[in-house]
Amino acid sequence: MTTAASDPPAQPHLHVACAIIEDRGLVLAAQRSATMSLPLKWEFPGGKIEAGESPAECLRREVREEIGVEVEIGDALPVSAHDYPAFSVVLYPLLCRIASGEPTLHEHAAARWLSPAELFAVDWAAADIPVLETWRTVKALLPGE
Repeated sequence: MTTAASDPPAQPHLHVACAIIEDRGLVLAAQRSATMSLPLKWEFPGGKIEAGESPAECLRREVREEIGVEVEIGDALPVSAHDYPAFSVVLYPLLCRIASGEPTLHEHAAARWLSPAELFAVDWAAADIPVLETWRTVKALLPGE
């Protein structure tokens, strides 16, 4: 099948694993640098899932590259999809905790530990908002949280 010259090119469709890194009731948010796509938006650390890689394998690699820590992977939250004007993304969120190391930024402009009440104090990338709402709901339902 051929595509007519007037048909727009297909949008990139990305599969991205994101780490919801928890510590003492807080979650780590990272601010994208000014040179990245979606500049200065906040997100959960993570990145594109490579061919043959599971979301958990991707997160271990990406978190090591982006913030210099090793993570222990926990439960998965529901997959979430979002369409931006230039691309679409499917997020695979996984609950994590830092197993070793101290967060050191290698790609992001900033990072903050946020409580559930502070989550919306930063300007999130649109794709991450449903994920953080799900995380906050899950945390509210757990005893002792």
